[in-house]
Amino acid sequence: MTYEAMLDVLSTGQENVPNYRCGRQKNQLAMLEEMDSELFDHMSNVLSIYKIPQINYSVINQVAKQNHHFPFSYRMTPNQEPPYSAIVQLLLQFHWTWIGLLSQDNEKGEKFKRRLEVLALKNGICIVLSGTVPEANMQTSAGDTLMQEKRKMFRSLIESQIKIIVCQLDVQASGMLAAIIQIIDRTNTTLVGRVWIATTLTALSVSIFDLWVDLQNRHALFSFLIQTKRRTQYYDFTSYASMVVLYGKEAFQCSYSSPLLSKKVWKKCREKENWEFPPHDVIARILSQDSSSISQIIQIVAWVLNAASSSQQSKRRMQVGYHQPPQIVQPWQLHKFLRNFQHHNISRDGISFDENGVPVSDFDIMHWTSVWNKSDAGVKIGSMVPYSRCTESCSPGYAMLVRKGAPVCCYNCSLCMEGTFSGQEDAAHCEKCPDDQYSNKKRDQCIPKSISFLSYEESLGFILAFFAIALSLTTAFILGIFIKYRDTPIVKANNRELTYVLLVSLLFSFLTSFLFIGRPMKMTCLLRQTIFSIVFSVAVSSLLAKTVMVVVAFLATKPGSRMRKWLGKGLAHLIVLSCSGIQVGICMAWLGIFPSFPDSDFHSQPEDILLQCNEGSVAMFYTALGYMGFLGAICFLAAFLARNLPGTFNEAKLITFSMLVFCSVWISFVPTYLSTKGKYMVAVQIFSILASSLGLLGCIFVPKCYIITLRPDINTKEH
Repeated sequence: MTYEAMLDVLSTGQENVPNYRCGRQKNQLAMLEEMDSELFDHMSNVLSIYKIPQINYSVINQVAKQNHHFPFSYRMTPNQEPPYSAIVQLLLQFHWTWIGLLSQDNEKGEKFKRRLEVLALKNGICIVLSGTVPEANMQTSAGDTLMQEKRKMFRSLIESQIKIIVCQLDVQASGMLAAIIQIIDRTNTTLVGRVWIATTLTALSVSIFDLWVDLQNRHALFSFLIQTKRRTQYYDFTSYASMVVLYGKEAFQCSYSSPLLSKKVWKKCREKENWEFPPHDVIARILSQDSSSISQIIQIVAWVLNAASSSQQSKRRMQVGYHQPPQIVQPWQLHKFLRNFQHHNISRDGISFDENGVPVSDFDIMHWTSVWNKSDAGVKIGSMVPYSRCTESCSPGYAMLVRKGAPVCCYNCSLCMEGTFSGQEDAAHCEKCPDDQYSNKKRDQCIPKSISFLSYEESLGFILAFFAIALSLTTAFILGIFIKYRDTPIVKANNRELTYVLLVSLLFSFLTSFLFIGRPMKMTCLLRQTIFSIVFSVAVSSLLAKTVMVVVAFLATKPGSRMRKWLGKGLAHLIVLSCSGIQVGICMAWLGIFPSFPDSDFHSQPEDILLQCNEGSVAMFYTALGYMGFLGAICFLAAFLARNLPGTFNEAKLITFSMLVFCSVWISFVPTYLSTKGKYMVAVQIFSILASSLGLLGCIFVPKCYIITLRPDINTKEH
């Protein structure tokens, strides 16, 4: 039928005879049409033979790559089919993830269905049911099982409980769908309403829906409408159609009673043509309802024709002068002007071209409430949004956990793990908090971590500092006593010089605790472990020297013993210097190769940033600690073997007991130190320093101070 109509246009006689003109001198210059893709192809095949411009202003035309396949066709309006991503974004905006899909029963509909299904799946949207809109004249027979299945699927989709249905509709499909919705609404009053999301709707389609479907109370209709600066506020198909009829009757006295499929449907109109236009108010009313911008297209053709005629006349004047009659403009001469004008006209309306030369533009989302006698047919989306999901939304603080074997939109909600959060609903995964922040209990935001270190302001640091000061003063007091009573037998009998060295080293041991309290600094980190190791090594070395001197003194009392030559200060000084020197060498190597430095630990405690000293090398730390333990073990063994020597030299018993306390403290220190973090690790080491030093001070010097101060009567050579 399309080819026949085209031949009817191109032929001038009573019969359709291509390439012949019978009696009429008028020239067919351009063809304005509003056809869909299939009819567009048929028309282009005919018009391209004569190079007649084909100007399309359809709102649903799917023509692509027009410049390659149809060089004589022009699109004056953008393609109003929205991109698939726009449909998906609309669904995601209202959390509609449980939807149905209706498409046209043709290749175009199948393409739409495939592409939208893929994109929907990627975005977590489930298309529960999909079907095609059957054609109005479709006849089904018992043997046509495929067609029966399509109709059955279509009916089940309409009658299902799915609240959101995405539709791809043309005018014919809109009429079929609206009619079926009306029938179902009448027969099944308990069926819930729907939200119908149409890709593109013409003014006629909107009017059909409004006429047959309850868009006010039961159903909602959405569609995408291209953005333009010259849009009318609403579509009124009835007034538009009546104005066209009135225009034809008044302008050309046409009768529309003639059969529409006759070869010369406009014959009677042509016989009664006159060029008197209707009144201006009638034209204004027609143009105000011109949703497809037909008036603008007519203006474009007029301007292009004028430009082509002017150009032709200018060239002819230059060649033969001003007295020759003008030549008739041919259709092929309009293409140059149409190509230039197409880009200029469309760009003024905020529309651009893609790589194929097809006009493209942005879209508005329209909610159609009512068309008849309403001035607000297309309005913004209201606040009452229907619920259409497989599961409840995951609140902030939770992430979606896909159920095994279930659709992608059916999932469970899993609370974010510690240190992670999700700040939005239906988060695909939980995000990790920055290192200096932690997640709150709800896991919906991150909170800055607090700075943690052992300070003097908190109770633990204050108590440790208090005991360190108290024990330091006690040690200094005992040292003063021993200096005051340095000439008494009990002080002389136990090697005064080693006693002074031991007391001074214990005093420094207590004072080293202050290097561990407070905010870690570069200098304190460098000094605290090395000074502690060296001072403790000096103290243990002094005890070892005392024990060795006790043994040597006992052996020297035997007749003919060669040990007498070792009696004196030389051996004691050698033991202290050599044993302490090894520890000094270890610490110097530690500082030179792997120096300690201030560091921040973001991960050990979830809510705190631990400021601590990084020891540089764990191996060097345990090497220094192990050497100190080695000295303590040798000292304990030597004192234990010398514990039964005569009473005059009974300091060995005190050393044995003191080293037992010392070794017990540091053996328990290692597992406790490894099991704690942050300021509590520092507190464990300070406690070990104070406890072991106190053990040495109490076990060795308290009994002697008791004798010196309270029992001077036994502080004699006889005892």
